Amino acid sequence: MESEPLIQLSTDSKTLGELKTSKRLISIDALRGFDMLMICGADAFFKSLEGKTNLGWVDGLAQQFEHPEWVGFAFYDFIFPLFLFVAGVSIPFSLAKAMEGKASKKEIYRKAFVRMLILIGLGMLDKNAPFPFFDWEQIRLGSVLGRIGIAGFVTVVLYLNFDSVKRLMIVGGILLLYYAAVFLVPVPGFGAGDLSFEGNLVGWFDRTFLPGRLLQGQFDELGILTTFPAICLTILGCFAGEILKKSTLSESQKLKQLVVVGLVCVAIALVWNMHFPIFKRMWTSSFIMLTSGLAFLSLAMFYLVIDILKFQKWAFFFVVVGMNSLTIYMIYRFVNFRHTSRLLFEGLYKPLGENWMPVMESLGALALVWLFLYFLYRKKIFFKV
Repeated sequence: MESEPLIQLSTDSKTLGELKTSKRLISIDALRGFDMLMICGADAFFKSLEGKTNLGWVDGLAQQFEHPEWVGFAFYDFIFPLFLFVAGVSIPFSLAKAMEGKASKKEIYRKAFVRMLILIGLGMLDKNAPFPFFDWEQIRLGSVLGRIGIAGFVTVVLYLNFDSVKRLMIVGGILLLYYAAVFLVPVPGFGAGDLSFEGNLVGWFDRTFLPGRLLQGQFDELGILTTFPAICLTILGCFAGEILKKSTLSESQKLKQLVVVGLVCVAIALVWNMHFPIFKRMWTSSFIMLTSGLAFLSLAMFYLVIDILKFQKWAFFFVVVGMNSLTIYMIYRFVNFRHTSRLLFEGLYKPLGENWMPVMESLGALALVWLFLYFLYRKKIFFKV
């Protein structure tokens, strides 16, 4: 089998019109695009609305795009877990294509491993820019892309070696062990079961064993221990992908299974929350169950509207983003779209007053992000790892 490059500039991916006539599920690309847009522009727009309209519900919406300082849950906490989940949804489809091409397990492992290393490297670049080449102690090792790479690699290995029941048991085992560790392993000076910022096991473990800089000095939510529960989101996403891929199930049966699993996960989360609170900073077991449940339900909604009911035109806006998600994640980090928006459009919205300038600037930046991705989409340029 001829080896493919690990970082690809592809011009053969399908546009929305071609997707409609293929077996590819448009809902997956649309959901990925929706999620990525929340990170690369939409979040700044919604946050900028706070205090501008004197409408309580608008301020409430804006506040949902801020992470709580510690314990608590907001919609914005759901965005990264959703991306981990969607990354898992794609695995059964991508591996089926690889195996149809006669790729061996060894070759699949190699590609998944190198992909993980590339994402870890890109993640370190993202989280450390400007990169401290001469001060290695200031390098932050934890990253969003690195976590996606690790979770993807682990899920690929599990998918190729265990059936869905065993993988779900592994998820349960990881979440229970994490729960037990947090409440049973004593932290020097604080004891066991301390969930405070200073005294929790996760922070102590990273301070002790993770080299480099931690995001908040003595704690980093993308550190070592939180990686284990986070991986469960991608494993569960892979399970959702299996449901969608089953040719023996009708569309209504697939939808029903996604909804039922989602509701069960949310119910487990709410019960678990009574002792192990739902919050993102520690990626608690209840947080994983809540966000995975919401992800199953979100996927079910997109699948129903886009792939079953065939209301697909509106999804184009998100598909454009979803098919180049890595591209916009990295470019958004290094290109100041807000500055460009101000240079191009400030003359149009300046009469609205200084109070509204951040809102319009964010809206202009969001438009520029989408237009850039639309240009790549029209040229059929898709960057993949």
